[in-house]
Amino acid sequence: MYDDAVTISMKQQIITSFDVGSSLTRCVIAKKAQVDDAVHILGVGVVPSEGMRRGSVVDIADAANAIAAAANAAEEMSGERISDAVVSVSGIGISIESVRGVIAVGKADGEVTEDDIARVIASAQSVAVPANKEIIHIIPHFYRLDDQKNIKDPLGLRGVRLEVEAVVVSAPKNSVANLSSAMERADVVVNDFVVESLAAAEAVLTKKQKELGVALVNLGASTTSIAVYEEGEIIHTAVIPVGADFITHDLAIGLRTSIDVAEKVKIAYGSALYGDIKRTDEINLHEIDDHEDGSVRHDHVIEIVIARLEEVFDLVRNELVEIGKDQLLPAGVVLTGGGTNLVHVVDFAKDVLQLPVQVGYADGLLGMMDHVDDPSHATVVGLVIWHDQHGEQSEIGSTDLLGKTQSSIKSFFGGTVDFVKRFLP
Repeated sequence: MYDDAVTISMKQQIITSFDVGSSLTRCVIAKKAQVDDAVHILGVGVVPSEGMRRGSVVDIADAANAIAAAANAAEEMSGERISDAVVSVSGIGISIESVRGVIAVGKADGEVTEDDIARVIASAQSVAVPANKEIIHIIPHFYRLDDQKNIKDPLGLRGVRLEVEAVVVSAPKNSVANLSSAMERADVVVNDFVVESLAAAEAVLTKKQKELGVALVNLGASTTSIAVYEEGEIIHTAVIPVGADFITHDLAIGLRTSIDVAEKVKIAYGSALYGDIKRTDEINLHEIDDHEDGSVRHDHVIEIVIARLEEVFDLVRNELVEIGKDQLLPAGVVLTGGGTNLVHVVDFAKDVLQLPVQVGYADGLLGMMDHVDDPSHATVVGLVIWHDQHGEQSEIGSTDLLGKTQSSIKSFFGGTVDFVKRFLP
């Protein structure tokens, strides 16, 4: 019995996360200190992704090899072994839907119990979800008990009719299944899936920003994901099938060079604004790659970068227009992802979106933060924070509200619900 308790305690301390992106696969191993509950990063592994396209697995074996390589790098740095992890879900097809659940309170005296909360959330989830979609999160916004509205936590209150207003976030079922298979082949057990943009938001957004109204825009390699918050709640999420790699592809075509050389040109000379660049300024390609000859105009490179960025941020703005939040987010936009490193991208985004814009850096952890001090690591760090705040109770079999609610929902649906998430009061 004592050995089991020690095993559970150790399992609770180590938190591993994986962000399996189109360009890079990232792994973080962290440990929660027993003294002050602070979470310290112990190891980081970053390797080129394989078998991925637009955020989804297209070759399970290749993706598994990249996952294993990232895991090995993080293990070597940390001295810890990985067994299970929290994993980001990304790619096209992630959607959000508002739902409503209604039940009669179970106890004769009308007191709302944990089981009532579980049942009302389950009834909200019972809204038809397409057969090709998998529920990733069920996030309650507020409850109503008879005539009492906007209740955040109904536990212990008394009434007859309990309602919940919530959102369901879902992803394509095949994408989740393929990612699960790749993780399994890499000998990593998935203990939780979290939508990429929501994980990044955990790392870079403050409570005040979420209350005021803010959009997180994650500029990835082949997709751009969006999460919009207002009054502290997620109100919209979307994935745009365009990312920073498309700039590289356009440069390769426009400059008539290879993808590798185009990427180097983008990093060294790419910019979202012309600045002091003159039409006579040229870039010597031979200085970038010994196999290249000739030169290209610097302003031509900027022109290509701006054209693609304009497309990306126009699509972001279209999402805000669709939900009635165009130019109406007081906390503005926070940028994350590798594409955020492009010079002057913040100023460009301000001009297109007509909102305050800033770059978001991961915060909230200790330890080897210098290894993740880049907006491209927001998701993998956010996954650790997510698991620390929402995931431990169910993992170690806690009997608190969170654990009971999850267990009750699964029982309510005969064990068919695999992804009920942890946003209960």
